[in-house]
Amino acid sequence: MCELLGMSANVPTDICFSFSGFLHRGGGTGPHRDGWGIAFYEEGGYREFRDPHPSVDSPIARLICEYPIKSNVVISHIRQANVGGVRLANTHPFTREMWGRPWCYAHNGQLSDWQQLPLGVYTPVGTTDSEHAFCWLMGELRRCFPIPPASPQLLWSRLHELCEELRGLGVFNLLLSDGVYLYSYCSTKLAHITRRAPFGEAELSDAELTVNFIEHTTPNDIVSVIATEPLTQNEAWQRMVPGELLVWREGEIYARYGHSK
Repeated sequence: MCELLGMSANVPTDICFSFSGFLHRGGGTGPHRDGWGIAFYEEGGYREFRDPHPSVDSPIARLICEYPIKSNVVISHIRQANVGGVRLANTHPFTREMWGRPWCYAHNGQLSDWQQLPLGVYTPVGTTDSEHAFCWLMGELRRCFPIPPASPQLLWSRLHELCEELRGLGVFNLLLSDGVYLYSYCSTKLAHITRRAPFGEAELSDAELTVNFIEHTTPNDIVSVIATEPLTQNEAWQRMVPGELLVWREGEIYARYGHSK
């Protein structure tokens, strides 16, 4: 299956370190050779790179590692194709507009009977179950909330219900963002880590690279990373549980649905 990578931070932060390990899973240390993509939200804008070729061999992926794009929210995906051919139109992340904002989405998993999900204003460009589910999800949210709800909790609760419906069709691990909040939903497998002062060293699992975050941060920085599998081998990542939706903002968990602790 595919793998996901996301970041939420309280200050504009680059994802070069985490992405350097993640890209090796796209045809190097992992079998996900069927394309990759990454999206950045920056100062109210949106920037996206997608490539239908393996990330481990991609000049564009190397550019991302060497060009420290500063962002508060990042979503990335490496693909192992199940439904839909290997081509740019089927490469995550996917984007749609709602309420004047670009919504970015990436999915890990495989769904059955996904063609039966009714579509409205949003329609797929490619041929994947992932993009069809995204169009259905966005359509349902827009139908429920023609304008942004006065209470964001109403949106979050409905989003969790829709994710649960999709989990009923198979494996549905999700990253979704409107540039303000980052949503992570676990069907089978997602893990996260929050880094804050006092910062220390981290060592990648998929590449020979170590970073001392204290050299690149201030005492007020908070950066959370979400991934299908932990990216470092010397840090304590937390596993999400099936059916859990986390709402992230500025590196912190704002809300949690589907699992009480």
